[in-house]
Amino acid sequence: MATNERRVLVHPDKSSLAGAVAARFVTKIIDVLEERGHADVCLTGGSMGSAVLQAIADSPACGTVDWKAITFWWGDERYLPHGDPDRNDTQSKAALLDALNLDAAQIKSLPAPGEHPDIHAAADAYAAELLAGAPEGARAPRFDVTFLGVGPDGHIASLFPDHAGIRDTEHVVIAETDSPKPPPERLSLTLPIINASDRVWMVLAGSDKAGALGLALAGASASSVPVAGVEGRRRTVFFVDQEAAAEVPANLIAPSYYWTGEDDKPEE
Repeated sequence: MATNERRVLVHPDKSSLAGAVAARFVTKIIDVLEERGHADVCLTGGSMGSAVLQAIADSPACGTVDWKAITFWWGDERYLPHGDPDRNDTQSKAALLDALNLDAAQIKSLPAPGEHPDIHAAADAYAAELLAGAPEGARAPRFDVTFLGVGPDGHIASLFPDHAGIRDTEHVVIAETDSPKPPPERLSLTLPIINASDRVWMVLAGSDKAGALGLALAGASASSVPVAGVEGRRRTVFFVDQEAAAEVPANLIAPSYYWTGEDDKPEE
């Protein structure tokens, strides 16, 4: 597969989708660790984000990963107190991370209210933390895998259609103070930082995601459909169930866009 080509891998239902993504992640992250010795992984929230992490935890192969060699970050966060059940990191910890006996330094949660003077200072603080973990010349780690969910409106992380955040190329982390879905205050990586990831894996399930996926693959603008602007440095993959694939443009409905065993072969 050519570098930066987008792939759409379709699975029958949510359960098989979560299991397939989990299996692929374990295989890929073991390869990355063998090659680099360390990995940076960027997590997401939402029902499918948690389902994938739970499937990793439940996998017999979970114990084959050197989890101590992975640092976990998040692509966005609801600006709520630590431990709030609606925070993405709370959900990620419950699904997988709490069971891995990680060191505190491996878990790079976004700030919570009260830790900094305001949400804008919180965004700057997380940007500084990302910079501290970045390779020379970069503003953030080049994540080996970045997981993203996609909203029915096409938003990714907390970058929403027609909001300033989706067009922001200056900042590493933005403060979203008027989210169209509650809570209104959120922190999010910007699109250039997401796109600096080696691999971006978007996991979509349900008929309410079909329109956004169809528009993204049909060439919609990132400003109006943020997911359309996602492009990892090496791989950009949409893992979807049959319902979410309902509006994929006809010219993209081809055998090569559907999951087969060949899709699990190592990257070129």
